[in-house]
Order: sequence, then C-alpha cells, then structure tokens
Amino acid sequence: MDYLWTPWRYAYVTTAEKTPRPGIPSALEAFPGDLGCVFCNLIASIDYAIEHNMAAEQAEGAGGLVLRARYNFICLNAFPYTSGHLMIVPYAHLDRLAALPADAAHEMTDLAQRTERVLDRLYAPHGFNFGMNVGQAAGAGVAGHIHLHAMPRWVGDTSFMTTIAESRTLPETLEITWKRLREAFAEISA
Repeated sequence: MDYLWTPWRYAYVTTAEKTPRPGIPSALEAFPGDLGCVFCNLIASIDYAIEHNMAAEQAEGAGGLVLRARYNFICLNAFPYTSGHLMIVPYAHLDRLAALPADAAHEMTDLAQRTERVLDRLYAPHGFNFGMNVGQAAGAGVAGHIHLHAMPRWVGDTSFMTTIAESRTLPETLEITWKRLREAFAEISA
C-alpha cells in the first residue's frame, strides 16, 4: 500500500468542525455578524478587518480575494478541483442569473475573459472549465448566491485520487495560488 503524506492538511482536519460561521476565514474571525451566505460573509469580513486596521492585502489574502471590480469580485475556491480554481461572484446576493443586472452580467463575462488570459499565462493549461450551477437541484453548493467557476484543465489531469479516494492532490497551497493570481491579475488588465 502506498501512503501519500499531506501534513499541511492537518490544520484543516483538526479545525474544520470548529468554524462557527460559513465563509469567514479564521484570520478574519473578528467580524461580528453572519449574513447567512459564504460570499456575503467573505466580503463583509474582509471589509470589517480593513476598517479595523488590518492591512487590505493581508485581509484579502486571508479571504482569498483576488480582485475587486465594480459589480463582481474574484476569489479562490477554498476547496479547489485544481490549482487556479477561481470564482467570479457578483456583490449582489441573487439566486438567478436572469436577475443579475446587465452591467453586472457584462462585467462577469469581461472578468471571465480576463481570468482565462491569467490562467493561461500562469498554468499553461490545455483547456478551461467555466461553469455556473444555478439552484440546488443543479448542484449549486451555494444555491442562494450565483457565482461562475473558472479553472484550468490539462489532458490526463483526472486523478485516481478523485476517482477512488474522493480526495484531490494539488501542487501548490492556496496562499501561493492567491499570490500568483493576484500578481498576474495586476499585470493583465481588462
């Protein structure tokens, strides 16, 4: 039998059940509220931390916030399928794509195009997945707040770990992914 050691996962395994509010990373726990939505909590907790003297880059890094735009933001998926798995999320808490105002929908598409350029530059993938699951029946993990997933893909990247062990192996930590993506988005403009 082979053993795959992942000691960096210890922190998650030992604290996963202790997270009191969804969407608030431990470094941002001072946020006193709970808006009932992982994405709304994420933005509110980052803003709260910044208002209470945490450096913006530190707060955004703790929350995995890669980019803020006018109507949407881009953040890391906390449980990625691949390195570089991002989500483009409108600030508006909406459960239907059809309810998204046109300006926000257009910006989401513009950000998706920019995301493709960034992911292509950083990861040189063979392809991409862009997708949105609208509603619980469609598989949305956060059914009340629409979001667009974006991830790089490679020929042969299906891993036996996902198939038989319901686990994923990633070549870089979320902190490294965040730093690389943040720098690339700063360099690659709209």
